Amino acid sequence: MRAYLDHAASTPLLPRARDAMVEALSVTGNASSLHSAGRRARRAVEQSRESIAAALGVAPSEVIFTAGGTEADNLAVKGLWWARTAQDPARRRVLAARVEHHAVLDPVEWLGAHEGADVVWLDVDALGRVDPAAVAAEVASDPGSVALVSVMWANNEVGTVQPIESISAICAGAGVPLHVDAVQAVGSIPVDAAMPDTVAVSAHKLGGPLGVGALIARRGLDLVPLTHGGGQERQVRSGTQDVASIVGFAAAVEEVMSDLPASARRIAALRDELLAGVLSLCPAAVVNGARGGQDARLPGNAHLSFPGCEGDALLMLLDAAGVAVSTGSACTAGVPEPSHVLLAMGVDPALSRGSLRFSLGRTSTSRDVAALLDALPAVLERARRAGQVRLGRLSSSARQGA
Repeated sequence: MRAYLDHAASTPLLPRARDAMVEALSVTGNASSLHSAGRRARRAVEQSRESIAAALGVAPSEVIFTAGGTEADNLAVKGLWWARTAQDPARRRVLAARVEHHAVLDPVEWLGAHEGADVVWLDVDALGRVDPAAVAAEVASDPGSVALVSVMWANNEVGTVQPIESISAICAGAGVPLHVDAVQAVGSIPVDAAMPDTVAVSAHKLGGPLGVGALIARRGLDLVPLTHGGGQERQVRSGTQDVASIVGFAAAVEEVMSDLPASARRIAALRDELLAGVLSLCPAAVVNGARGGQDARLPGNAHLSFPGCEGDALLMLLDAAGVAVSTGSACTAGVPEPSHVLLAMGVDPALSRGSLRFSLGRTSTSRDVAALLDALPAVLERARRAGQVRLGRLSSSARQGA
């Protein structure tokens, strides 16, 4: 039996969402058509919109369906930038946290490279938290020049939860729009999507299908579309709605919100069991991110660095042992690079390369944790030996080149 500890990447489709999708797939109809079949499809989309809106504390008209969290982030970042600079060319500053997901980082960097945005990266502390006072100081230095601010609700790597309520109040007071990537937060912790101006959500992170998400955008907020066509979603997002996926998305949101506090407590207890077990087996391991309760860290997130090991080696060895996890490092063109999140937190680059993210979800059990703990000692030993061999080869090559 395999132990799946990578729910932050994608969590299993909930049976309720699957059943809702199967039923919707059996019905023909384009939600933009005027005949009865089209109206039936439209009704399913709008009922789903109302359900998701109610769960997130917003109006149905504020829910814009997208193809996922990445599109939602791009629509918010670029759409807000284009709209704000069109209103006032002086608004050229974009403030974003250094630990954002690449779905935000890359659009922000693109705006800097291609649109002339003046990008300001917001630092984080050793736990990965943005200081609201630093945001306030940066905005107050010249509020009229700020096009938007972007701070994620909870980090996808280390699970640190940001002080979004405080940052939202700062931005609202200065009349600056705040975008929040809540892809990891929704379904894991309470989220009041009415606080920021835009919020990105992804279905497959909370038990819905892949390929669908939403941008929550405050009413009256100007957004320039990324794509043009039929304007099906509030004239901001064009494309025929994927009715079955939207219905599955709504079913998943309804289910996860119905027992969120109890589910979060159970998952957090499993997370703590995992952390205690790993640290008992490997006292030298370092926990990255906040160590507090679910208000400080996502309940299902455990991120650790293992000195003397390579994250990729650990991942592959655990996978061979039947345990699925993810690394805390990204690879560019086949060359391992330290995680930008860990670097922003001040983690030593060598240590960050030996990092793993263990993420639990609604289907996780103590058996999954036990499987990891059973496999880990042998995996760590093999990974350390491999690391020593690699270091020996590097040292030999350096001597030969000297």
